[in-house]
Parts: sequence; structure tokens; C-alpha cells
Amino acid sequence: MNRAGRGKMALTAAALCAGLLTVSGCGYITPQQTKEQYAASDGIVADLGPLQLRNFLVVSAGEDQPGRVLGAVYNSSSQDVTLTVNGSEGSQTEVPVKANSYTLLNNSTDEAILSTTGGIPGSLVDLKISESGTNVNETVKVPVLDSSIAEYKDYVPAGTTAEPTDTASPTPSASEEAAH
Repeated sequence: MNRAGRGKMALTAAALCAGLLTVSGCGYITPQQTKEQYAASDGIVADLGPLQLRNFLVVSAGEDQPGRVLGAVYNSSSQDVTLTVNGSEGSQTEVPVKANSYTLLNNSTDEAILSTTGGIPGSLVDLKISESGTNVNETVKVPVLDSSIAEYKDYVPAGTTAEPTDTASPTPSASEEAAH
């Protein structure tokens, strides 16, 4: 191989290296989603001292209707606690959580019901979370969902009525039907 051939080979190798560095450099400056912590669910995630709320949300048929609190409460303290959840218009529910354990608010536990949700489905409502043993006293914004999501249909508190969420076409009157 002569001198000109080696020069072309060196230029080709340099161009290839520069191209590879450019392509692989994108991964260096692009944020990686796997490094970011987020709530991969419908509910929120909140750490309140030794208490951790996971997938915390309220299921309700409407703003002035009762709402059921769903999610998990983890207690990393060495004492049993009773978590108090205060919602709209003085509504309140309590959730017992054993020391170094958790309580799941789902089908297999007692229902945590707020007498009034305070927000329409699709909105965020303020819930005051308190517990005297660990001095937790925080307000968190929690989503309100309804039975339009099939997974939450069975969690809407019994005896509530869903407000219409879509506008149906008007029903023809008897005189309009007779004209056809």
C-alpha cells in the first residue's frame, strides 16, 4: 500500500470514529427515563416522614358524593399508627397501619370512605394527612377518578349516583316519530 492509500485509509478511519462518537454521544446528554422516579399509576406517591403513600387516589361518582380512598400506606416507624385522612367539608376517615408494615386500601380491607369528595372526577383534591405518633401533618393533592375506568368500577362507594359525563343525542319526541 502506498502513501496515498494509507492517507485515504486514515481519513476513512477518522471519519468513522467521529461518526461513532457523534452517535454514541447522544446517549450521554439525553436524559434517561429509567433514572427518574415517578408514579407509574393513576395515584400519587408521597413520602411523609416514616409514612409512605403509594398509588393514593380517591374514587367517587361526583363532587358532592362520597369517595373511597385507595392505595397503600407503608409505616417504617417502630410503633403502630392510625393515619387520618381529612377531605372536603370536614369529611374524615382513619386507616390503622402496624409498625414496620403496610396497609392496602383495596377489596380485602375495611373501606376508607370520605363523606364528600370535594372534586369532580378528573380533578385533584387536597387531602390533609395526619398522624399524631409520627408528627405527620401534610396536605397532598390526590386525583379523583370514577367508574369510567373499568378497574375502579367496583370501588365507587355504594349508593352513589354517577353524574352524566357525556352528552347524548336528544331523544325524538312522539310527534317527530309519527312524522317519519
